Amino acid sequence: MHRRSFVLCGLVAVLTLSGPDRGQAQNFPTRAITIVVGVAPGGVTDVTTRQYAEVVSKSIGQPIIIENRPVGGGAVAAAGVQNARPDGYTLLTVVGSQFASLPAMGRTSYDPVKGFAPITLLFRLPTLVVVPFNSPAKSMTELLALGKSKPGGILLGSPGAGSPGHLMAAKISMGTNTPMQYVHYRGGAPVMADLITGRVDFSTASYNSARSNMDAKNLRALAVDAEARLSALPDVPTLTEVGLGQYKVGDWFGLLAPAGTPEPVVAKLNQEFVKAARTAELIKRLIDNGNLIASSTPAEMSRIVIDEVKNMEQLIKALGLVAK
Repeated sequence: MHRRSFVLCGLVAVLTLSGPDRGQAQNFPTRAITIVVGVAPGGVTDVTTRQYAEVVSKSIGQPIIIENRPVGGGAVAAAGVQNARPDGYTLLTVVGSQFASLPAMGRTSYDPVKGFAPITLLFRLPTLVVVPFNSPAKSMTELLALGKSKPGGILLGSPGAGSPGHLMAAKISMGTNTPMQYVHYRGGAPVMADLITGRVDFSTASYNSARSNMDAKNLRALAVDAEARLSALPDVPTLTEVGLGQYKVGDWFGLLAPAGTPEPVVAKLNQEFVKAARTAELIKRLIDNGNLIASSTPAEMSRIVIDEVKNMEQLIKALGLVAK
């Protein structure tokens, strides 16, 4: 009798615990969703997240608010979302390599694997190596030669320590014995401002963020970190073509929720964002901005995050960037 009562009580407890998750997923979302972005407004992560949010918001019938927290190269944003209530209403857009590299450097408290529930990839970003238009360097070979002849080396402007551009430049510096100094900013917009005026010698940028300044002959692209040349810039060679392919840094962007977010809610979010990634409207907007649209299942993205963390830990250690 007591055993039967215990079993029945256990079943009631299980149903009670599982019921809210099931109901939450069926009704989700019932209010605004916030997506936290760890860079300043105007950068490619911010702009593309807003483009996704616009499409998804129409589909779910709820507003999606973009909250920028451009502190610590995205570390503050990631830590805040990791500690947010895991109900699907607070999400995080990340740059894959930067998201994985910051913990490897020991500069943040968030756990990129255990602290989050991956939702989906959003896009991939071909990255340009750019210099001021009047720079004496008209090719990657000349840029590296400038670094070896300039006292103290060339100055890289990056949107933060551990950012993809910083890591790629550091790999190039070490691999080619080119002296470099790193000047880190809060986001891509202030980098562009100092690059145009020549306060730094070079940087990396998306096609979208550099396009207007290239058109205005404020910037010049020397190479692109991509599998093939961009159709919009047919004369700009890839890093592989100029002999620097081994220094490429993967640059994927994805969406995550706090760990513990109910699986049905994660599945609902995945469904909506993957559906958005297949709309002609969004595909065109991303391609026009030089991005490569992408999507995945939560499980696929989880594997990508785990692999990225492993690779970044090895790279950060090799570059000696671990905080002491």
